[in-house]
Amino acid sequence: MNLFSGTWLAAVSSGPDSMALLHWCMSQGISVAAAHVNYHHRPEAEEEEQYVRSFCEDHGIVLHVKNDVFEYTGNFEAAARDCRYSFFAQLVKEYGYRGVLTGHQEDDLIETYIMQKEKNITPEYYGLKEERMIHGVLVVRPLLAYRAEQLRRYCQENGVRYYIDSTNFDTSLARNRIRDAYVREMSEFERAMIRKEIGRENAELKERRCRVQAAVKEGSFLLSDYCAMQEEDRLELLRTFFDKPQKHAGREYLRINDHILCSGKDFLIPCPNGRLANDKGRVFRQEIPVPYAFEVRSIEEVRALKSPYFEIAEGRAGVNSVTAGEADYPLIIRNAREKDRIAMRFGTKKVHRFFIDRRIPLCYRDSWPVVENARGEIILVPGLGCDRSHYSIWPDFSVIQYSH
Repeated sequence: MNLFSGTWLAAVSSGPDSMALLHWCMSQGISVAAAHVNYHHRPEAEEEEQYVRSFCEDHGIVLHVKNDVFEYTGNFEAAARDCRYSFFAQLVKEYGYRGVLTGHQEDDLIETYIMQKEKNITPEYYGLKEERMIHGVLVVRPLLAYRAEQLRRYCQENGVRYYIDSTNFDTSLARNRIRDAYVREMSEFERAMIRKEIGRENAELKERRCRVQAAVKEGSFLLSDYCAMQEEDRLELLRTFFDKPQKHAGREYLRINDHILCSGKDFLIPCPNGRLANDKGRVFRQEIPVPYAFEVRSIEEVRALKSPYFEIAEGRAGVNSVTAGEADYPLIIRNAREKDRIAMRFGTKKVHRFFIDRRIPLCYRDSWPVVENARGEIILVPGLGCDRSHYSIWPDFSVIQYSH
């Protein structure tokens, strides 16, 4: 364990791992403060807090305790983890500590890896990373090379008292079941093999992410490049678009969407912060358009109009332009709707049919502008043209749909 410069914050629960960490830091001359979270979740919690307080007081260690009422919804372990790391991050930033030290050890690393495999997920990292950022602060796990039994022996040999969390024996919890069924009885050879396997998996994951990163340009990728990739690379690329921080998109969900992308059909796929869309073979994340309707009462107001979905341009003869008379105002320029129709010279045309006939990408259809006059008539569908009553060779203005 290297000597760290500056002062670090050690996460201390009163268990053998964290007590070994705290004592070891003292023996190595590492300057530490301690942080303890009491969730009031077990009968022993108050006694454990008092022990951590007395230990730190006896050894001149600054201690920060969070022991207010812990309220949560959903999974206790996940909520408790977020609570304590938020607390640690707050302390690091307030007191200027270098980062957080935790007592995670080899058993934790192996248990995490087996859980990841059981859940059939591809995580950010297999097992546990020695250093990572959590809540914006550096978290270091310096004991990953040591087994839980070694740390218990260390405490006993150095006269360091510790508590065993009674919930560790609850095999209804996945981690405890894995620890009891697999990890506790692993031989040194088996441990070495699984750590070697974890290292190989992480090396492959790093290489795959480099390939994926090379395929993504300015937040988008070519569908042809995507379809030429191996399946694992395709799923990893999709994961970069579907994942939120610290979350994992399910493998089967990714496979379903992988099939959609490779089908050759147009698509819109919901994802965090929008949807995955396709335009001319380039796939990108698109914000979901919101319905809009701009009322304008004169040609001057039309020309001054600004929108994130379309541009007002000078009137030029063509399928994007229209001439509006005084009786047409006020005009409404809005996004197209399912039942919109326009009376063309060759008959009434459904706007939806126009989208299909012209193969307008799905990603533009719900934001495509139409111009509606005071009588509720659609007089312009950009790309299709104006209705038969509003055509001239000197149109008033053009409406140009933005594309990606």
